[in-house]
Amino acid sequence: MIPNRFFYGVLFFSLIVCLTGMICIPLMDIDAAQYALISREMLERNSFLQIFENGKDYLDKPPMLFWLSAISLKFFGVHDWAYRLPSFLFAILSVYATYRFTLLYYQKTIAQLSAMVLASSQAIFLITHDVRCDTMLMGWVILSIWQLAAWFETNKSKYFIVAFAAIAGGMMTKGPIALIVPILAFVPHFMLRREWKQFFRWEYLIGLLIIAILLIPMSIGLYQQYDLHPGKIIYGVPIKSGLRFYYWTQSFGRYTGENVFHEMSYFTFLLENMLWSFLPWILFFLVALLFRFRDIILSRFWLRQNQEWISVGGFVLTYCVLARSQAQLPHYIFVVFPLAAIVTAVFLHRLFFTKDFRIIKTVLQSIHLLIFTILWALAIVAMYVPFKEVSIFVFILSIFGAVIYIVLLVFARKWIPVPSTLVLCFYTVISVNFLLSSNFYPNLLKYQMGNMAADFINQSGLPKNKIYVYGPLDSRALHFYGQHIFEHRYTSSVATSNDILIASSDSIPALKLKFPDLKFLHQGPNFSVSMLTPEFLNPATRDKGMHYYSIVDLDGKP
Repeated sequence: MIPNRFFYGVLFFSLIVCLTGMICIPLMDIDAAQYALISREMLERNSFLQIFENGKDYLDKPPMLFWLSAISLKFFGVHDWAYRLPSFLFAILSVYATYRFTLLYYQKTIAQLSAMVLASSQAIFLITHDVRCDTMLMGWVILSIWQLAAWFETNKSKYFIVAFAAIAGGMMTKGPIALIVPILAFVPHFMLRREWKQFFRWEYLIGLLIIAILLIPMSIGLYQQYDLHPGKIIYGVPIKSGLRFYYWTQSFGRYTGENVFHEMSYFTFLLENMLWSFLPWILFFLVALLFRFRDIILSRFWLRQNQEWISVGGFVLTYCVLARSQAQLPHYIFVVFPLAAIVTAVFLHRLFFTKDFRIIKTVLQSIHLLIFTILWALAIVAMYVPFKEVSIFVFILSIFGAVIYIVLLVFARKWIPVPSTLVLCFYTVISVNFLLSSNFYPNLLKYQMGNMAADFINQSGLPKNKIYVYGPLDSRALHFYGQHIFEHRYTSSVATSNDILIASSDSIPALKLKFPDLKFLHQGPNFSVSMLTPEFLNPATRDKGMHYYSIVDLDGKP
């Protein structure tokens, strides 16, 4: 049994770490800053059906993230945390829905474990500050799965309505995947329970009607923006129909070759990235999957009435579908992390609250103690080595955190009525992420051009209508934090002496030949912070691979 005080404590401190990242870390280019920029532009244009980015047509992601973030910006002002707030609330919804779904089939301890595993996974700490559509999608999908399961178990119509409304919300967040995941989750569940009648319920037609009705506003916007004006060029491809792009090309086109994106299209890519994104639970999860498959084989592929295969089937089948796509990114698998958390929680309960798997328990405990020790060593190094401007207090704090870890390693079993390995899991991942969110990432983002250049422009009071981005240089964070769409001057031939340019420092000598009175106003580093390298993290070698930007006044006049 897990005491409520411990359960709520883990959730509370996980929440605090997420809030810290949400407030302290500037937006990272490209995706998070891009979506924030689109949300701000949606609010400024008051265009909620037709979507634009920097004044140009945008056709990639559905509008739900932009709608909710734009509303948040309207109420709280144009701040990065206001953009992140709706997604943060959906992360909370994901944890709550995971807990409630688990309670339908398992005891309270397993439900508590599932919620804590999800809340303390590395992915949650990441996607509550580096916000993508997947944060909201995760919430919509696990909400729909919970409500569908409750409807199948109780036949109450309120669960049915919420379930299909949630599917529609997910489809307006990231497309048909929000419908596909629940189908993949429940099909093997019904088959293993031999509940064939569930495949032919007439209520599904009503559910599809609910989805269709809720999708009408988005569909109208797509039709008005693209279908009435065929031939618009998006990513170098003429778009004949926005509706077809959304309902087919963007999702199923990844398999037919119609989608223009081709990246990381090998089967193990998502699993390899789970090695960090589902820390510290990934090893427990992988072992859990093996035992769940062993158990279903031993039971001759037959589930009892009180058992479920939604979590295992939903994760595995979704993984197989996503892994066959010709375009993959690490966060695509986050949509089924609630299901992975449930699979993990079931195994953790057998491992630590029963007498099963004693040898495996010993092995996993030893491996994880090594992992936690390495994480604390890396945390201390990260607080001291890369950024010398970090205060000595932060370094001392990281040392103090490591000392507490050692104390818990020795005394947790006596002090806390929860298995010590779990205590060390939660403590390590929450503490290390607090150090990263409060210190490492904020210092790292000082090397990103967009937010730092915008800060200078805002503080210096430069006339934004005279400022242009020069050459291939660009940053969505610049436009968002500058609260202005900075137009481009791609060549010096179109630049005028009245311009103020944000340009790569390498291009300044050529500009100075044409504008000899050019005056430097500001210079700063321009590093892609999402692509960390050992060379960058080492202060002694950082300048070797560093690029810089400059803000220059071409006529040199005040």
